[in-house]
Order: sequence, then C-alpha cells, then structure tokens
Amino acid sequence: MTTAATRGDRRISPVFLGIAAVTAVAGWAVWTDFADATGFAVFLFVTGAWIVSLCLHEYAHARTALHSGDLSVGAKGYLTLNPLKYTHALLSVVLPVLFVIMGGIGLPGGAVYIERGRIHGRWKHSLISAAGPLTNVAFALLCTAPFWLDALDGVPRAFQYALAFLAMLQVTAAILNSLPIPGLDGYGVIEPWLSYRIRRQVEPIAPFGLIAVFAILWIPEVNIAFFDTIHTLLRALGVEEYQRYCGYDLYRFWRGLFDEQDPGCAVG
Repeated sequence: MTTAATRGDRRISPVFLGIAAVTAVAGWAVWTDFADATGFAVFLFVTGAWIVSLCLHEYAHARTALHSGDLSVGAKGYLTLNPLKYTHALLSVVLPVLFVIMGGIGLPGGAVYIERGRIHGRWKHSLISAAGPLTNVAFALLCTAPFWLDALDGVPRAFQYALAFLAMLQVTAAILNSLPIPGLDGYGVIEPWLSYRIRRQVEPIAPFGLIAVFAILWIPEVNIAFFDTIHTLLRALGVEEYQRYCGYDLYRFWRGLFDEQDPGCAVG
C-alpha cells in the first residue's frame, strides 16, 4: 500500500538547486554587466530560468495529483523538482531547451506519470492537467511585472530584453499546452468530461499530438496568426516587440561569431 510522501521525497533536489544557482548568477551578471560577453550571460540566464519553469510546471502537476489522491508521486521523485526524475526527461527538458535555442519558441515539456486510477472526480483530473499551463501563466506575469507596472527605471536594457524573451517563451508554452489536442494538457483538462468511447478512440493518437501541433504551425497562415496572438498578449502586458526581438538576438550569442548582431539591440 502506498503511503504519503516522506520528507525525503519532498526535499528539493541538488540538481534543481544547481540550475537555480546558475540562473541567479547569470541574472546578476546580466543586471550588473559583469560579464564580458553579455549575450552569453543572457543565454545562461534565460536557459536556466526556462529549465526552472519546466521543473515548476511538472511539479505543479505532481503536487496537484498528490493532493487529489495519487500518493505515488512522492516515491517517483516528482516532488523534488529534479528534472532527471521525470518520466520523459528528453521531452520534459532536452527538447524544450533545443527548441528555444533553434527557434525561440516555448515547447511544452513531457508530462510526469500520474496514476489516474487513484484519483476520483472529474474536476480533480482537470485541475491536475491545468496546473502546468497555469504555472507558465504565473511565470509570464512575473517576468512581465516590471513592464505592466511601469517599473523599468533603473532596469538595465539587457535584463529587460532577457525578461521580454523569457516572457515570450512562457506565453507560447502556456498557449501551446492549453490547446485541446491529445497529448497536451489542454486535452487533459477536457478528457474527463468526454465519453468513454471518444477517449478510447483518441488514446492511440495521443503520443503524436505534439507532432501534429508543429506540423500545423508550419502552415504559414496558422504560424502568422499564432505569433500575432503572442505579440498581442505580450503587448497587453507592456512588452514591446523590439524588446522580445532584442532578447532573442542577445540570447543567440553565437551569431556574433559568424554574423554581426543587430546594432539596434546594442546594450553597451
């Protein structure tokens, strides 16, 4: 019989603490202009913060499941915030980071494994699925707070740009993961309310949901509409397009080795 999570099961992992420490140091380097290569510091800060948000996303699923009746999440290590404990570490961390590096888009991570049979009540199942995207929403609000609070005085431009780009990643992750497509959290929210027949029919295609999303995003009209939505939301939160663009430009520090970075984004 599975018992409640022990204190050890809930202890924050040194792996997560290490990632958070690197993020904090890199953020300090961006803020103080301590680093000789600002772009590299932005890269470490945004990547570290992105991984932290992925860990918190999965933690939110697991913590909500714990309080909903699945006591097994503690023994699986999901409450330690250790990204190496996730069921699909590749999908949960590696691929999302690669997509940020290659395309500047917040790819939803792979989910932790929840023993749904232990949980009773459709609302609980929906809340478990919603907990992850809601974490991204909270992270986006935190990143954009200096913008919509009009509190940017004294905030270095490089740090503003880094926050703007990080906010875009959170917004894209929240929107993509909230789509009612099998395999994504949005579908998990509505799945408990569907008939058994429909759920059985959808189950075989769930592993391919994320692939379908990116295939659809390749359609030019869909891609334009998607990013127009992202830009509109961020603009409503006080983040201008040039700030997001410059954040991504700084993030790709390696471009300076081959091409000149946009002079309009210079921070020195």
